[in-house]
Amino acid sequence: MLKLINELPTDFPIAGVHCVPVFDNGNLMMVWDREEKVLTTIGGRLEENESTQEGLEREALEEAGIELAEVRIPFASWFWKETNSYTVYFLTQVNKFVSIPAGFEKTGYIITNFETAIDMIMNIEGRGERIEIIRRAGILAGHLDQESNSR
Repeated sequence: MLKLINELPTDFPIAGVHCVPVFDNGNLMMVWDREEKVLTTIGGRLEENESTQEGLEREALEEAGIELAEVRIPFASWFWKETNSYTVYFLTQVNKFVSIPAGFEKTGYIITNFETAIDMIMNIEGRGERIEIIRRAGILAGHLDQESNSR
């Protein structure tokens, strides 16, 4: 279940991290998942002995070819009953684009505003949880008001 948070959960391990990276102009970046055929946030499972911050940096490089700025605000979590672990979502800022080393998994990305991202997700999959993650990130980033795109 998706839950709004202000700090990292401590009752169960964090097994995955995702981010909603925002550019200076207020646009955000999402990636295309070729297997599921959906737009998604950037992230994935943590590797063994990897911190949440290291995982965010690795996933941003692998999936989108970006380096994240130091600002990383946890704003939502998803608890997985099957594994008794969390995936945590962070609002981040983009520092710069970087070259992706050979062999990393770049699947393509889009850069758009929050309202268009929500419209695209609704039209592609209609999935409420992903829309809610983007909506909450947009409100936290100051680019959506509380009533924007609440469908």
